[in-house]
Amino acid sequence: MSEPAARPVVSDRILTIPNLLSFLRLLGVPLFLYLLLGPQADGWALVVLVISAITDYADGKLARLLDQYSRLGELLDPAADRLYILAALVGFVIRGFIPWWVAALIIGRDVLLAATLPVLRRYGYRALPVHYLGKAATFCLLYGLPMLLLAQGENVIAQVALPVSYAFIGWGLVMYLWAGAIYFRQLGWIIKNCPLAPRFRGPATGVVGG
Repeated sequence: MSEPAARPVVSDRILTIPNLLSFLRLLGVPLFLYLLLGPQADGWALVVLVISAITDYADGKLARLLDQYSRLGELLDPAADRLYILAALVGFVIRGFIPWWVAALIIGRDVLLAATLPVLRRYGYRALPVHYLGKAATFCLLYGLPMLLLAQGENVIAQVALPVSYAFIGWGLVMYLWAGAIYFRQLGWIIKNCPLAPRFRGPATGVVGG
């Protein structure tokens, strides 16, 4: 049996090529929202999303090829994904492309998960690992939302893109909520079975301090 591949070494470096691409993606979020809501330049807004998707793919590839894994990169990449999804949801609700409750479910799930972080830290966890179902949900949303922009029109491409975008968004929504349920189940297991982190224990009894 072959030995498992060694995990990449994660460094504290900030100035890496993948991190610069992630910063570029983050700078594109307000530009995307402006194009969507200001001049309503849907074509250019779609271009920003496409460039974001390309740089998202490129920074992961370059991190592996150049061995430039970093803790900052582990934070920036999912943060950029979440911000693009958030910006698209808010903009699409304002423009009337999707109903408000779709955005409320997706954003509400993220708010609830963020609220659990202090609880995780009490048990010595910074965060739980991303579930493959969550990755699949993010993939569907990051493809379905741009396609919804492509569907705004009367041409043949728009007519084909509309049902496909709805399918991606629907699948993404279901998997997003399902992944959230798995996360909360994991959190419950940690609370039930794991000891508190040392700094949250009392000096002698092991109970939570004041």
